[in-house]
Amino acid sequence: MCFRHSPLFPHSPPLHVNFLWLCTSRPPPVSSPSTDMRPLLVCMPLLLVAALVLGLDGAGVPKGGWASPSIPVSGVIIPGFASSRLRAWALLDCPYSPLDFRPLDPVWLDTKKVLSVLNCWLKCMLLDPVTQADHPECKSRPDTGLSAITELDPGYITGALSSVWREWVNWLVEFGIEPDAIVAVPYDWRLPGAMLEERDLYFHKLKIIFETARKLRGGPSLVYAHSMGNNVFRYFLEWLKLEIAPKHYMEWLDHHIHAYYAVGAPLLGSAETVKALMSGVTFGLPISDGTARVMCNSFASSLWMLPFSKHCHVDHRMSSNFRESDSVVVPHLVCDKKEYEGNSSSWPVNLVKIDLPATPGSCPATEVVAHPIAPLAQDVMSQTFQCSMPSQKSYTAHQVSTGTFLRDILDHDFNSPNALHHLIKYYLEDPILNPLTPWSRPPIKNVYCIYGVDMKTEVGYHFAPSGKAYPDNWIITDIIYETEGGQLQSRSGMEVNGSTGPSSGDVTTAHEVTDMQEQLNVEHDRESDIVPNMTRDSRVKYITYYEDGISLSGKRTAVWELDKIDHRNIVRSSILLRELWLETAHSYHKDAKRQFVSKERREPMRDEDCFWDYAKARCGRPDRCEYRYVFGDVHLGQSCRLQASSDKDHILRYI
Repeated sequence: MCFRHSPLFPHSPPLHVNFLWLCTSRPPPVSSPSTDMRPLLVCMPLLLVAALVLGLDGAGVPKGGWASPSIPVSGVIIPGFASSRLRAWALLDCPYSPLDFRPLDPVWLDTKKVLSVLNCWLKCMLLDPVTQADHPECKSRPDTGLSAITELDPGYITGALSSVWREWVNWLVEFGIEPDAIVAVPYDWRLPGAMLEERDLYFHKLKIIFETARKLRGGPSLVYAHSMGNNVFRYFLEWLKLEIAPKHYMEWLDHHIHAYYAVGAPLLGSAETVKALMSGVTFGLPISDGTARVMCNSFASSLWMLPFSKHCHVDHRMSSNFRESDSVVVPHLVCDKKEYEGNSSSWPVNLVKIDLPATPGSCPATEVVAHPIAPLAQDVMSQTFQCSMPSQKSYTAHQVSTGTFLRDILDHDFNSPNALHHLIKYYLEDPILNPLTPWSRPPIKNVYCIYGVDMKTEVGYHFAPSGKAYPDNWIITDIIYETEGGQLQSRSGMEVNGSTGPSSGDVTTAHEVTDMQEQLNVEHDRESDIVPNMTRDSRVKYITYYEDGISLSGKRTAVWELDKIDHRNIVRSSILLRELWLETAHSYHKDAKRQFVSKERREPMRDEDCFWDYAKARCGRPDRCEYRYVFGDVHLGQSCRLQASSDKDHILRYI
């Protein structure tokens, strides 16, 4: 196992990345599905990225002269939660507005309809909280193709604000990737894994996509997923075990999937899932927290990223009495002693602290308050006083993910029965996979885990009753953050006790050999953190690579940690795109001698990588960049471009 630590660019704020294949003692917390979400590493988590280097040929990048052999593979992109478009399948008239819904009209996202006809839009977005069926007046289904994941709400203003995979697609075109070499596989991200297959046959279709890509391109695919897309891919791998005979399972994987890149994978869940469950997350939309809570709580997929403990695993031998029905065998969770040794399980702190009314129903956050018909009776008014004297309870990540927390608030929260129903049916009792359990390294030849670190990340919440009706019946009185270096702090300023890690969660183009620090043959204990003992400049962002091509015969595993890149923006990071391009080009180059691409040097690959060096009054990196003004340039840096002459053997420096 080798370890490398190198700055991204000497001329820009530094960035750092870690590459690791074993288990960490406590994976770093992830933020929420909507904002920074940083993957938690648990025993060799899966890895996935977005696709950008498929089907390259020598003429692909004339500007930079980056010659590369033809790569006979396809890239399959699996987007994250709320990261692909939904379209209407309905004829829905919205009262008092010309903005109606017609078949194939955009639903997620159409900002003007959110602003103008919110109730009408919600009919197309919400699912039945029990059955997960569509609203009787409007159905929504996932869009298809790359356009479904580039911009959620295309437009002059809204396009840039809702851009997700646009930068990836731009790189694909710029580096000469063929249109048929990349496949986006959007899904209805409102549904849990079992419903994706039951309603849409999503996993059957995904299997056919891999098989078709193999026939079309002549080689196995590269899988790129972001955020919850990793959970979807994990479910697919488990579903595939039941679809293919056991003796052919590994053969199918080797034949159809060459590498798996996990970007921002919520390997131990995301704390903001609890925030969405209890008080709502708006995703930046012009809606109230209460409306957002109603919407998210109608999606059973909202629980797919609940935080859980890495110390509890499924034991299929102890499943017979989990349900009353003898016809259904449900996996049973078994926790090791480490789960009970600390105060907060494997999470940095207790995930939830909540103030509960002294007796069930004592807080007037009920329908009688939400829809008053007559003045409150004297006994109801007296309950208001009890609401101000709650009892306080704390819950670990394990207690939240197994339903203990939801059971305790059944009498105090209108939504908890539905949430508990979703949790049991679609997660704890899913016969294919309980996704709220630690991941193991998938049996794929090449696995890369990529995520941002040292961003201020939410890891715990303190809720209290508000005295209002659902969905506004809880307020957040405090938030616990994990900050740079893994330090814990609270929004209120109160002292926080918990378990800290080496770094926090995830909320150009050149370096010299002297900037890189490298350690080889690093010894590592299972489930312990690897903390780099290296010199770091606080002004610089680093990438830290943990690479291992020896421990598992015929397999390579890597973890990249990128300093100061948040969960959403990681899929738009030019730094990440550059590393993906180099790694893929290296993997398929006939002259490659190293197991992994060299980290010794990073040079400009695109015009955007060139910059103006004001100290020397010239373009930086003159060996690769030159000043070349083009009409429309508005500053000196914009006129710095790659040299017109091409170095066709430039890629050989990295392999």
